[in-house]
Amino acid sequence: MKFVISSTELLSRLQTVSRVISSKSTIPALLNFLFEVQGETLTITASDLETTMRARLQLNNVEGEGKITVEAKRLTDILKEFPEQPLIFEANLETMAVDIISDNGKFSVMGQNGDEYPTLQGLDEANTTSMTMPGSALLKGITKTLFATADDDLRPVMNGISITVNDSSITFAASDAHKLVRFRNNTISCPKEASFILPKKPADTLKTILPKESGEITMKFDDKNAHFALSNYEMICRLVEGQYPNYEAIIPTNNPNRLTINRLDFLTTLKRVSVFASQASNLVKLELQPDHVVVSAQDIDFSISAYEKVSAQYDGESMNIGFKSAFLIQILTAITSENIVLQMSDPSRSGIIVPLERESEDEDELMLLMPMMIND
Repeated sequence: MKFVISSTELLSRLQTVSRVISSKSTIPALLNFLFEVQGETLTITASDLETTMRARLQLNNVEGEGKITVEAKRLTDILKEFPEQPLIFEANLETMAVDIISDNGKFSVMGQNGDEYPTLQGLDEANTTSMTMPGSALLKGITKTLFATADDDLRPVMNGISITVNDSSITFAASDAHKLVRFRNNTISCPKEASFILPKKPADTLKTILPKESGEITMKFDDKNAHFALSNYEMICRLVEGQYPNYEAIIPTNNPNRLTINRLDFLTTLKRVSVFASQASNLVKLELQPDHVVVSAQDIDFSISAYEKVSAQYDGESMNIGFKSAFLIQILTAITSENIVLQMSDPSRSGIIVPLERESEDEDELMLLMPMMIND
């Protein structure tokens, strides 16, 4: 089996699919890339058994077909040091010897039999939901919610993004029990209602490769796996098993107290003041006044404190409410509008944060943050 390929194009594909490889794998083959040539198409596969990525490349100069695995780290380390040039890959499928021939030299490694590479079970076609959408829509849903996922060994369902589709929308949601993000796109629909929980690792991988997608992608899923087909890549991943909590039930609906504030002004003030917050609690206090909000923090143990006033418009009862500053900063960073609205009922109930200016009338974005107790 022999083919010629661009060094930089090959490295780009390998670096993308290698994101799913686990260095702790106890299966030697999973530390390798699987190279498979059929006709003039090269398919490169990487996997950790939970998530599998495949990249496709069209070849112009091919001799023979077959498959072989090559050590992932060594191959990427070699390719990183090459300038752009054509490389000849020559694999002897009997001896498993692989030669990489450049303009000025030859690099020889030992491969392994491609037939020994683990294969994953496909989707159950009878129980599969399939839909197409712009790659940008999936990217936005993941980007808006991924930061809010949990790291909870006791409740694994919280460690992924809940994706729900129906005949009018697709909804992405994530929560770590302290904060909740719900992002809905009303331009994408599916004939039947269905949902799944996308694990954090494949979600992060999609977040990396989707910016390069300009067209439609296909998403399929059943009870156990999800499959994403992109222009040059495909990914299949095992889903988080279990039922995602009914997050709609915890979103308070009666929130008469409303703070409207410039997002960047609020964010930069929080970053400055939170430096003085207790490392144990990370608490910042908001003192809400009709035309401004006072953001304050203190650490009694070190006798330090800070406060800063930010211009704002507040409609509601005078109120002091506390939040964990790190979470509030994360939320304000994830929102892109110029101004935000913080909606509250009282200091003991969750605050809802929404953008004042929507990017699109067909999108709905909501962030929820649990308050912290403060000593007035």
